[in-house]
Amino acid sequence: MTTNPSAKAAPSTGYIVLPDAPKPEDMNNYLFLHSPGNSHFLALHLGNPDTTLMLGDTYIAREPTSSQLGLFAPDLFIAFNVNPAAAKERNGYVISEQGKPPDFVLEIGSRYTGRRDVTVKREGYAALGIPEYWRFDDSGGRFHGAPLAGDRLVDGIYQPIPIEQLEAGTYQGYSAALDLFLRWEDGKLGWYDPATGRHIPRFSDERERADAERARAEVERDRANQAEARVRELEAELRSREQR
Repeated sequence: MTTNPSAKAAPSTGYIVLPDAPKPEDMNNYLFLHSPGNSHFLALHLGNPDTTLMLGDTYIAREPTSSQLGLFAPDLFIAFNVNPAAAKERNGYVISEQGKPPDFVLEIGSRYTGRRDVTVKREGYAALGIPEYWRFDDSGGRFHGAPLAGDRLVDGIYQPIPIEQLEAGTYQGYSAALDLFLRWEDGKLGWYDPATGRHIPRFSDERERADAERARAEVERDRANQAEARVRELEAELRSREQR
């Protein structure tokens, strides 16, 4: 059995550690998903960090000895009821060790990876047994052929997940793996809770909410100051009349 020559092994134990995945050629993909807060709120919603793993740009392998040829490092993958610590030690997700493939994989379209996302990666993720494979193209379809697309594994073959257009510039599909709606909204990726109809917050959403709350607080403070000033004016006017 051959091992990956670029994998890193501890000299004393021979423990195989997967190699680092190459840096994305289009860093916008990475920043899109992993900038501070963009993945934080989704992770909070999914819950149970002890058994839920959410990673990106990290290799998925059948075995720790897999050749680097054929390994995939999606922009985002999510796995439930697994061992996140083992993935950290391996520097990647090893299916044989975790006992299952990831539940969900997402690729963000770019001119560097778009064609591969809809061909080689689609076939590869199906072969790995990944239940759902999603593609998000912030360009509106220039790289993937559609703004939003998803596939669900049925008898080992990917079948398209229905995508509906809610209105101009908004497309939505349901992820059974996450029990969430994925939504393309004017080039932004939204994650919506079907139970409430509300989207999982983004960092920018929370910042805007905080800014709005600060603005409202300032308005209320100004109103209170004006009211207090008016009371002082009336009291002063009353005292002036009493002294006449």
